[in-house]
Amino acid sequence: MLIAQSLLAEFEAQAPVTRKFLERLPADRLTWKPHSKSMTAGQLAYHLAFVPGGVVRGAQQDQIAPPGFQFPQPATVQEILDTFEQSIVTVREVLPSFDDAAMNATWRIVDGDQEIAAMPRVAFLRNIMLNHWYQHRGQFCVYLRLLEVPVPSSWGPSADEGSALQREPQPV
Repeated sequence: MLIAQSLLAEFEAQAPVTRKFLERLPADRLTWKPHSKSMTAGQLAYHLAFVPGGVVRGAQQDQIAPPGFQFPQPATVQEILDTFEQSIVTVREVLPSFDDAAMNATWRIVDGDQEIAAMPRVAFLRNIMLNHWYQHRGQFCVYLRLLEVPVPSSWGPSADEGSALQREPQPV
């Protein structure tokens, strides 16, 4: 299996899980935040929706400047879900275009003449498109819990929802 196909398969398995989390954000809590230094729930949800497509677009370049971290405040949950759907479309279109040579080629972040980071493109996609995405999904899980919203299962059951892999107890 090509590297890109492997990453795409993982993305396809995780996108519906992320969608469940995003769909649970209450429309009236978009500006709520757990701490003054935290992003709002809407900003975090928007970031979670944007990351896969934004990262794969960045991977199309051989190098990028350090990203400026802007976390827009969405007006509606639908805006977040629309951003997520576009992100999915982008990943599905762009990721398969990378052959294994492109995935193993060095990808860089540079600031003028200074190299900030250099790694194989696959490492960038694994670490930022996927691992970073999962980390923010976990962070968003805490937001949902603090908002008293039932937390969906992800890798396994949550306190509110069983895992798709978990069998229901059978009556004795």
